[in-house]
Amino acid sequence: MRIAVAGSHGLIGSALVATLRQAGHDVHLLVRRAPAGPAEIEWAPAHARLAPDALAGFDAVVGLGGENIGAHRWSGQMKQRLRDSRIVPTSILADAVAAAGVGVFVNASATGFYGDTGDAVADEDSPRGTGFLSDLVLDWEAATAPAAETARVVTLRTAPVLAPRGGILARLAPLYRLGLGARIGDGRQWFSWISLADHISAIDRILGDDTLAGPINLTSPEPVRFADFSATLAQTVHRPAVLRIPAPVARRVGGEMVAEMVLASSRVTPGRLDSRGFDFTHPNLTSALEYCCA
Repeated sequence: MRIAVAGSHGLIGSALVATLRQAGHDVHLLVRRAPAGPAEIEWAPAHARLAPDALAGFDAVVGLGGENIGAHRWSGQMKQRLRDSRIVPTSILADAVAAAGVGVFVNASATGFYGDTGDAVADEDSPRGTGFLSDLVLDWEAATAPAAETARVVTLRTAPVLAPRGGILARLAPLYRLGLGARIGDGRQWFSWISLADHISAIDRILGDDTLAGPINLTSPEPVRFADFSATLAQTVHRPAVLRIPAPVARRVGGEMVAEMVLASSRVTPGRLDSRGFDFTHPNLTSALEYCCA
């Protein structure tokens, strides 16, 4: 396949590009500077600019951009930046996909769509939740609509990605190795996750499987309670994790971001991948953390 990838320098994008190229695909990168070679395409999403014929002749486009949603407190300005870094580029790509007649458009999304699920299990047929994340994901996915005129559109409702380098573990693992790991809140909130290896494998499967369309949950089949996540990470790095951060303290420090991303339950499962018999390399947390941290 001839595939264009936006967001190719991030954690997921760089791993995806390497995997696709190793598999023999012709992969081109959308870059926000002058192209360094024939496999790069310049675009300027901040200025709503992409050459009209930029995606002509491509079989698929993968959009993975978006500012780090958990890096800062969500001030009003930060919320707007998070929206602009997702919705504007997606709209540009969707219009370009439709104009070029590209057959497949795979775009990033998030499990934040479901909001706080409590103890209920959420799959792709579950209703939308409430809160900033849920509203953001709704609008982010809606921005793909123009591409549906020509393409099979897939939105990747991704859980936090566990990777050997980068992602959530880049911040947590060093603390846990110092014995500073902590349970946040009562620890009973559910935590959905996926390993980087499974995330990349799932995108590869989605690109080649015409039966997969619409929202797809990219999560492991075994979400865990946060207390279990904390304990398993501590065990993996051979350190205790005895600290506790009460929910009111966490909210005071991290505000709405911590309330929605850490204290809220996210018990999301990969219903559509499971129904297609997708084989997870890291179906459980222990195997994923050993892959990342051991």
